[in-house]
Amino acid sequence: MTPIPQHIHRGEREVVLTWDDNHEGTFPARQLRLACQCAHCVDEMTGKPLLDPAAVPQDVAARSIGLVGNYAIRIDWSDGHATGIYTYELLAALCPCDRCKAERQGGRAEE
Repeated sequence: MTPIPQHIHRGEREVVLTWDDNHEGTFPARQLRLACQCAHCVDEMTGKPLLDPAAVPQDVAARSIGLVGNYAIRIDWSDGHATGIYTYELLAALCPCDRCKAERQGGRAEE
């Protein structure tokens, strides 16, 4: 079952999601911007990335975050991009916390 964030915080250079088990993922803004899966950033037919990472400023920031139904968020980025939808499933899969990194690698994070 896909987790649902209980709290979403837009920081200066990060987006922080707190999931229902008080698990917190702090996503660096640029990393999240580069992970956009919209048709402007990824070819819909081939899945080939279209976004040139060099075109995304190092200091990109989330200007605003809105909910999309009960399954995703949409972020209005400071570089003018605002068409991407980040599903909770994608965000959970990309979670940069030590626990999630360890789970993706088949291990356990140190407590």
